[in-house]
Amino acid sequence: MKLYTRQHFLTALIITVAAVAVITGVITYRITSSTSSPEESSILQEKEEISEKISAMDEADAFLATLQQNPRAETAMQASTASANYTQDELQNISVYEKCNEAVVNISTQVMAYDWFFNAVPQDSGSGSGSIIDKRGYIVTNLHVIENAYKIYVSLSDGSQYEGTVVGTDSASDIAVLKFTPPEGTELSTIPFGSSENLKVGQKVLAIGNPFGFERTLTTGIVSGLGRPIKNEEGTIIRNMIQTDSAINPGNSGGPLLDTQGRMIGINTMIYSTSGSSAGIGFAVSIDTAKRVVADLIQYGKVHRGTINGKLIQLTSQIAEYADLAVSSGLLVSELDSSSNAVKAGLTAGTKAVQYGSRYNYTTIYLGGDVITAVDGTAITSFADYYSLLESKRPGDKVVLTVQRGRKQENLTVILDE
Repeated sequence: MKLYTRQHFLTALIITVAAVAVITGVITYRITSSTSSPEESSILQEKEEISEKISAMDEADAFLATLQQNPRAETAMQASTASANYTQDELQNISVYEKCNEAVVNISTQVMAYDWFFNAVPQDSGSGSGSIIDKRGYIVTNLHVIENAYKIYVSLSDGSQYEGTVVGTDSASDIAVLKFTPPEGTELSTIPFGSSENLKVGQKVLAIGNPFGFERTLTTGIVSGLGRPIKNEEGTIIRNMIQTDSAINPGNSGGPLLDTQGRMIGINTMIYSTSGSSAGIGFAVSIDTAKRVVADLIQYGKVHRGTINGKLIQLTSQIAEYADLAVSSGLLVSELDSSSNAVKAGLTAGTKAVQYGSRYNYTTIYLGGDVITAVDGTAITSFADYYSLLESKRPGDKVVLTVQRGRKQENLTVILDE
């Protein structure tokens, strides 16, 4: 595709107008020559040619003045011509990229390592992506991108780099909020939050990130699945994740998953792969989860979730057999805060103290209490299940606990504590 400057455009316009003037002059000459004398015809022709040239130059000057007063007119004309060279789908991709890419940052970190003499030395660690969500310099990314970092560096689209600080982190959703301070007067690009509530499988999505260090790379795909519960490397289950076939690779983590309007609908978090590279199965934390988490992290530095104030023990087959329990999985209620809402709702803690573990590394637990086997009708077998089910709950929310009490099962409605 050739690009034409304003000078080229004006030159072409003047030549065209001049050509039209010449043709008009020839026609006029032929008409007048049949009714006028040769001398009169020549004089008339010269007058007309001079008049037309002056008119053409006036039009060119007026057009140039218009461009000078409204320089976007030329850009719009060029864009209109260029758009004819792309499909509607391509124009959509281009529009989203141009709207959002400058708000995607590259995040690199340093961790502390030890040399041969056991001296602590900084060492480059991994890198990932993030999205600027506020003009004050707030960035949302994944916790695992900056975990254990000694230094965090944020690189913008113009090549400038700033040191970032951690505002807050949340391991239950693998989300972190960073902040950097741009120079005074800097106008940062941001990405607006969308909604993941009405997403549909098959809907087009776009991802921007820094895979393998290639900054601000765009990939496209569709929503391949919704509501996926995925366990991360730390064993935490993140619920309601978005599955996509948009290519996500190492370095994409923390970057935005976008809809066709350029709104963030998810935070790219992990891939399923046997090779370590994209296999067409990627997962993003839904933006509805992220919005709630980010708001708490910015305001409090942590996420306020509802919980049961007490000590719960994950059942094992050994504990179940020793205590002669009717179930072998769930969470044993070992201890409860006497003022907790769970006690008020009738949840019962254990009373028989036993030592659990090895001879030199044991903990004291209390048997005889209830065993929580489900929350709001969803079975739990581990702490990962328990925390993932309470991830979206706030202090004061009500949940229905299914508990095994001796040989019978009961349901208790409990108000969650802070």
